[in-house]
Amino acid sequence: MQNDSNSSAPGTPSGRIRRRRGSNEVPPEVVKANGNHLLVNDRSKYKSMLIRAYSSVWMIGGFAFIIYMGHLYIWAMVVVIQIFMAKELFNLLRRAHEDRQLPGFRLLNWHFFFTAMLFVYGRMLSQRLVNTVTLDKVLYKLVSKFVKYHMVTCYFFYIAGFMWFILTLKKKMYKYQFSQYAWTHMILIVVFTQSAFTVANIFEGIFWFLLPASLIVINDIAAYFFGFFFGRTPLIKLSPKKTWEGFIGASVTTIISAFLLANMFGRFQWLTCPRKDLSTGWLDCDPGPLFKPEYFTLPEWFPAWFLSREIAVLPVQWHALLLGLFASIIAPFGGFFASGFKRAFKIKDFGDSIPGHGGMTDRMDCQMVMAVFAYIYHQSFVVPQNLSIEMILDQIILNLTFEEQLAVYSKLGQIIQERTFGES
Repeated sequence: MQNDSNSSAPGTPSGRIRRRRGSNEVPPEVVKANGNHLLVNDRSKYKSMLIRAYSSVWMIGGFAFIIYMGHLYIWAMVVVIQIFMAKELFNLLRRAHEDRQLPGFRLLNWHFFFTAMLFVYGRMLSQRLVNTVTLDKVLYKLVSKFVKYHMVTCYFFYIAGFMWFILTLKKKMYKYQFSQYAWTHMILIVVFTQSAFTVANIFEGIFWFLLPASLIVINDIAAYFFGFFFGRTPLIKLSPKKTWEGFIGASVTTIISAFLLANMFGRFQWLTCPRKDLSTGWLDCDPGPLFKPEYFTLPEWFPAWFLSREIAVLPVQWHALLLGLFASIIAPFGGFFASGFKRAFKIKDFGDSIPGHGGMTDRMDCQMVMAVFAYIYHQSFVVPQNLSIEMILDQIILNLTFEEQLAVYSKLGQIIQERTFGES
């Protein structure tokens, strides 16, 4: 195979696409030896499918176990995924020769990473942390101080990293160091934007995390199998193995799955209840009108094999159809974006941590798009827009000191007594 001198990437001896160690798929150029990019014409597709299936079984099994364990364990899983994604993206533009001349420079990237983690999760989970330690006066005071000074603490951590960066600037290395500084901040925006919405979905109720994430997995698996067996028409040049047959088949499968999974997940209270603190116990709550079944009578012309003419539908299933529609039509563009990104950097995969799938970032490309949409949809069309007692109490606990809370309690009691006396 001849190399095109115009396509050579900086830092590589030729225009060949670099592959991550352990990748099980070959670059598109090599597939030309088989006569076509499509999976139906790939001679090694069954071996690749077995490796991919084996990894998928382990991932789905581990994912199901963590979901069973509850909110905090899911949050921990998200943090681990974040670390893997950051590591893969940090390594993407890393140059070993320059790094050897800059001892401790990689540590600076992780300093910014954990500062961003403290800022994002500190703001998001501060109320739940306060709720968790309310009964312990010492811990309550410490946590209240942390919440009060959280933003200034994160700011000084960031400024410390900024000064560290300036003090380590080295002659003849400026361009590399500043490009790494900008690259690090772009990674933080990408990784933490997605994860912030993901964690917010988790604490609104595992249902709002589990359903969107499951739909992306189903869409990916269905697209692979439909393309594997029926794919003939290429879908997009950025991903030569993607086909219209796979895209359409996966879309139909995902939308149907959304309707059915919403009914199944919506029947478990521990999946639908929001978590107001950071404890690990199972939840018991009023599921709300979205998760209370409505009954519909089937018309007479329906087949006789239906055991009952009455079916139960949860109102949340209609919302699930829209989530399924987004997961099957819009979310795949996250994968197309990642494919174009990898082609721009002449790599096959972001990493090699998952056999048959590439790196963690390769698995999270569509999930990032879906998590943001699921949160925005939930806040816009599901959460009641009027103030509730819980929302008011959250604001009182989060923003007022203990003495101010007592004053509110006393004043409210006085108002109620006066109103009761006036009515009597």
